[in-house]
Amino acid sequence: MTKRREESEKAAKADGEESGTAGRTDPTARTEPATTAHRGPGRRARDGEPLRTGVRRVSATAADAVRILAMIICVLLALHIAFAVFSANPDNSIVRTVNDWADWFAWRFRDMFVPKDERVEVLVNYGIAAVVYLIVGRVAAGLIRRIR
Repeated sequence: MTKRREESEKAAKADGEESGTAGRTDPTARTEPATTAHRGPGRRARDGEPLRTGVRRVSATAADAVRILAMIICVLLALHIAFAVFSANPDNSIVRTVNDWADWFAWRFRDMFVPKDERVEVLVNYGIAAVVYLIVGRVAAGLIRRIR
């Protein structure tokens, strides 16, 4: 193994003499071209790169927040639908709280359709509201994420 190392050192010295870098003792050191696309240690960042990276992080975080908020609203509306369809106790504090929040989030969708059965009415109207929140949340998150 030491014989192979000695041969590689001799070859590196011979290469160094040919390229004008005679006297180099480190056979593992490599020279990189002056214009590389990758930033390594000791290389300067392009102008504005940290700002672009920061904007990307902020936009990704904002997009995730919008997407998560839309999902939480959809879960609240789905819980309200489940409570109405399965006739949950309206005096329960959890049911009351979820129903109040769902009523607030379903603002214009509450009386979109008025069938005779109250369960079907809640299922259709609040279901449409949940789908709209899901779609609008995904589209808004996608648009926010495109900010660079």
